[in-house]
Amino acid sequence: MDRPDDRPDDRVASVLRFTTELIAWVATPWALASYSWVLAVLSVVVLIGLPTVFSTPGDKAQVMVAVPGPVTILLVLLQLAAAVTAAWAVWPVWAAVVVSALAAATTVTERRRWLWLLRRGV
Repeated sequence: MDRPDDRPDDRVASVLRFTTELIAWVATPWALASYSWVLAVLSVVVLIGLPTVFSTPGDKAQVMVAVPGPVTILLVLLQLAAAVTAAWAVWPVWAAVVVSALAAATTVTERRRWLWLLRRGV
């Protein structure tokens, strides 16, 4: 198994990933608020809470509940999907296009980290 210090340098990917997460945290409850304020609040709890609680050892400094790498990848994909879907639902087309491009760039830059995560056990 890889050591945590074998983790690839992902500073650019981290900035893109965090920016996309912020968009998901804002746009998703915005999109859901017209249906239900409960769903809007729940979306924030899910989008922020799940990655905070569940993480892969070596990927974060503090791990509350250890999960294998593929679970961390799925949580990132959830954030990306939420950001893109919500942006297209509530924002102007130009903004949704920018968010979609950001999500695509995040996916490309995450590639090395995801390959590393796929090799991580719990």
